[in-house]
Amino acid sequence: MAPLPDVKRTSRVRPTVQSTFHIDFKWWQDRDRDWRVFLQSLLCPEHQHAFADLPDDHLVDFVDPLTAEVQRVDGLQHILITHCAKLEGFISPHTTLVDAIFRIFLASGNIPMTPLELAQISGRSPDLILRVLTGEQIYRGLRPTVEG
Repeated sequence: MAPLPDVKRTSRVRPTVQSTFHIDFKWWQDRDRDWRVFLQSLLCPEHQHAFADLPDDHLVDFVDPLTAEVQRVDGLQHILITHCAKLEGFISPHTTLVDAIFRIFLASGNIPMTPLELAQISGRSPDLILRVLTGEQIYRGLRPTVEG
């Protein structure tokens, strides 16, 4: 899991259905004390039990498959993205739009995607996805990937 790019929200550039978005974990962690509780609720039963007694700052070694670089990453995020989010039923047709988008990013390893790509996976309208992602409220760190 590669480190996420530093991003900032800018009011000068209005995102479109071609703009990319991702989960900005750092932004989310800085603003929501319960972010970890929410992520734990998404773990599969096996890992909910395994992570029940681990400290919040549990780090694991991650070897980047492309560069072979070893990085220390959050254990909860790592297991959620590499295992639990890959299980059948992680995203269901009855999942709310925000949850579906969030889960799609988790299942894809948090690779930046456009509302058009998210629409193909979720079956929802790209314009609706864009409106949700660019509204006044930022949900679960779902933010544009504006580098700078």
